[in-house]
Amino acid sequence: LRLGIWRSRLARHRARPTTSFLGSPPYVGFRSLSQAKREGLQDAPECEQPARVAGGWVDTLPRRMGLYVKLARMDRPIGSWLLMLPCWWGTALATAPGALPSAKFLGLFLFGSVVMRGAGCTINDLWDRDLDSQVERTKTRPLVVEDGVTVPQALGFLFAQLSGGLGVLYCLNDYTKILSFASMPLVVVYPLMKRVTYLPQLWLGMVFNWGVLVGWGAQYGSLDMAVVGSLYASGILWTLFYDTIYAHSDKRDDVKAGVKSTALLFGENSKIILGAIGGSMVGTLALTGFQASLAWPYYAVSVAGAGAHVSWQLATVDLDKPKSCMSKFVSNQWLGLLIFSGLVLGRYFAEEPSAEDVVVSTNELDGEGSQTPPRQAGRKAAVS
Repeated sequence: LRLGIWRSRLARHRARPTTSFLGSPPYVGFRSLSQAKREGLQDAPECEQPARVAGGWVDTLPRRMGLYVKLARMDRPIGSWLLMLPCWWGTALATAPGALPSAKFLGLFLFGSVVMRGAGCTINDLWDRDLDSQVERTKTRPLVVEDGVTVPQALGFLFAQLSGGLGVLYCLNDYTKILSFASMPLVVVYPLMKRVTYLPQLWLGMVFNWGVLVGWGAQYGSLDMAVVGSLYASGILWTLFYDTIYAHSDKRDDVKAGVKSTALLFGENSKIILGAIGGSMVGTLALTGFQASLAWPYYAVSVAGAGAHVSWQLATVDLDKPKSCMSKFVSNQWLGLLIFSGLVLGRYFAEEPSAEDVVVSTNELDGEGSQTPPRQAGRKAAVS
């Protein structure tokens, strides 16, 4: 009698519509005995195997295409955000007082960040394919799974991505081309850092925030490190902060695989050390505003906003829960946008320098003269 009741209920369940109101297919049958009990079928003797549940828009693509999309992490855009935002910071900081950042450069850095972040992930997976199989979060990556992407195929894909990056460089001045190529050794060596040092997050900070220098150099064909250097340092501290939180989500698997990270280095003192790192980041942001003579909105939005966001992350993150670590890590795209917004407002409302505070360079960039940005009020700016 019980078996008959169960079969009738299961038949009624199968007769339900096969699509949800969003158009995505729900599960077919029951995933497990525990779920069957939740549906009121406590006496179900067994349950059918479920149909594969869609994992997002990537699973709607042909399988081979989806593998390459996952290899480039296009299904997880947070990395592209964190690579692009420092480029936008440098662009905003280099903007003349009373003006808005160049849409051309913002667009180029948007495209370049997507392709170069994908290239970096491909390089990382080529180096780490032996370790990825030992970590729960990475064991399904395209270079690890059976019948996935082969090493020669990944190298060909990497070549295509780097070609896209070269297309962006072609649109920039010669100084920026050289400056961008100078970062490649840092990019290539980064995946090895987790094997030799407990500070791979510091190295990642130097890589991901190189865009601050590129964004500035793209407009002036030179670097004024007295101004842009403090913003670059702030970006490195920012990456060290958010990637340490991210590393806590993998710390158990990292110990098993022999991988090093700041999460393991800081251990139980992580929140205290992260507080010091976050405070130093906010301090260098304030120094940037002073060096660049930014207007008060920068301090209200970027400096105070960054301080509040960092404090919120530290107060609410549970470093022993991977989901909590991941949610705080992803939230840093909003922190980066907050800093960018403050830089834009700080430049737009800044006072224009007087004629004697500006020195016009006689050098030419792409056939046009370039004007060196003013530094702190009272100084004269000059191209070094």
